[in-house]
Amino acid sequence: MKFGKRIAAACNIIGLLLLVIVVIMCIPLAVPRLFGFQTYAIVSGSMEPEIPVGSIVYAKAAEPEAVTPGDVIVFYGGHDSAAVVTHRVVENRKTEKEFVTKGDANADNDVTPIAYNYLIGKVVFHLPAIGKYLPVLTGIQGKIYMICIIVAGVLLRIGGKILSEES
Repeated sequence: MKFGKRIAAACNIIGLLLLVIVVIMCIPLAVPRLFGFQTYAIVSGSMEPEIPVGSIVYAKAAEPEAVTPGDVIVFYGGHDSAAVVTHRVVENRKTEKEFVTKGDANADNDVTPIAYNYLIGKVVFHLPAIGKYLPVLTGIQGKIYMICIIVAGVLLRIGGKILSEES
């Protein structure tokens, strides 16, 4: 095999690998959304050991009345109503239309009950460690990296094709 053909093959393989890496990195984020799930990264240890820091949780919209004690929910909470919290339901107060919640690692229930309208959804499953990369992938810098990797992969594939035709 000529040197040019080896370079062309290497360019094709590396370009394909880069494109496959991008697809694999996007699967845990994109595919669940097609089925109505929202993804959130776990950044504190309040749900350990059940849901470790760095996990990604997949939540699906749920009717507040259908949430039962023991369910893990995602909701807007804290001092900043834009903050998203993942805790276990201790009690569903249907009359007051609120949840009493608690992090698994916390000794006491959360101080403030969560009103039904703060509910985002019920956690259906989680994947450990993947949540560490979620902020990187979904942030502007991560998107720029992904575009650069895609462009590099495509250019390597094109370059490989041109080199193989010339050899």
